[in-house]
Amino acid sequence: MDEATKYAIGLDVGTENVRAVVATINHDGEISVVGYNEGPNAGMRKGVVANLSGPAESIDRMLGEVERMSGIEVNSAYVSINGAHVMSVKAEGMIAVGPEDHEISDDDMARVEQAAVVGRVPANREILDVLPLSYTLDGQSSIKDPLGMTGARLELKASVISALAPNALNLRKAAEGAKVEVKKLVPSVVAAARAVLSEKQMENGVAVIDLGAATTSVAIFEEGDLQYVGVIPMGANNITNDLAIVLQIDTKVAEDIKRRYIAKPVGESADGEILVRSGKEEIAFSKAEINEIIEARLAEIFECIRKELKISKYDHKLPEGMVLVGGGAKLKDVAVFAKNALEASIKIGTPKGLGGVADAIEKPEYAAAVGLAMMAARDNGVVEHKNKHSKKSSKKSGQGIFSKLFKKF
Repeated sequence: MDEATKYAIGLDVGTENVRAVVATINHDGEISVVGYNEGPNAGMRKGVVANLSGPAESIDRMLGEVERMSGIEVNSAYVSINGAHVMSVKAEGMIAVGPEDHEISDDDMARVEQAAVVGRVPANREILDVLPLSYTLDGQSSIKDPLGMTGARLELKASVISALAPNALNLRKAAEGAKVEVKKLVPSVVAAARAVLSEKQMENGVAVIDLGAATTSVAIFEEGDLQYVGVIPMGANNITNDLAIVLQIDTKVAEDIKRRYIAKPVGESADGEILVRSGKEEIAFSKAEINEIIEARLAEIFECIRKELKISKYDHKLPEGMVLVGGGAKLKDVAVFAKNALEASIKIGTPKGLGGVADAIEKPEYAAAVGLAMMAARDNGVVEHKNKHSKKSSKKSGQGIFSKLFKKF
């Protein structure tokens, strides 16, 4: 009998683009990329679903190529969630577990987790994850895993990540509109961190900055644990809009300028002009004016990031510095600007350590999708297929989402 192949699937639903990664998992737990794709998104505003049909159709179209490439139907996935409504809080809980010779069980750990959460998260928010930071057992602190230990009183300190419940529900509905079951919702910056950080970085202290199109997310790690998550409702699209408004040009031309001429390195002259083609016309712009516009918006974004670092109490306290991911991390010289603005070492993060066709997606914009697939593999949130060459999916037919939704079975 043919042994079933296990697949881990990550689906990154951004405001501007949707990306997916399909990976296989071998007996040793190693994952190899067998399918990937990206496409434009619609119907999202600053990471939040504005209408269901837009992202549903975008996901549906994008997954067609993923399915052709991987040979399977994508019916479930770990999915990213974003937006300023995503947040983390620190929580503590304590329970009595029994006599002193009682062994801590899975049920005890679930109970203390529940005790930590009660009263900390409002009713209109959905808990995405509870991440233990440390346990205390009968006064013995800094325990990472008390399972099997003996004691009478168990305490927990944890990071609780949550999102507004309606926003999470609408994202699930959008994915389900493309016939994709959401196995788990994960903040995009947390997923990206899984793909680009090493254990040493997370142990020593590091921040991941996901510079997206409409939002910028921050995740801070120390002692191997996620300490803080924050999302800023500003991103690389704000730079494009600023250029379009001030220079009175089309947004497509502004996007071209942004990608080619962003933020001069320190000490470099901004004298002279640049020529940009708009249709049949070539337009000249002052480099100094362009840099002034771009740097003003970047300064605002990185000032907001600094405020997030201060809120988390990790400003100037990250030995491993910061890692930039997301589409905005591809902008020319943005790492140089970030280093000066945040006064920290800055690296551009790309997914590493994967097999298969991973070379093609070792890019900062794919960090979240790869991280989601890696988390699915770790959590056993996988799907199994006995035949890689599955039947033709409706996603490949190009019929559109509504013909699928109302198809008679």
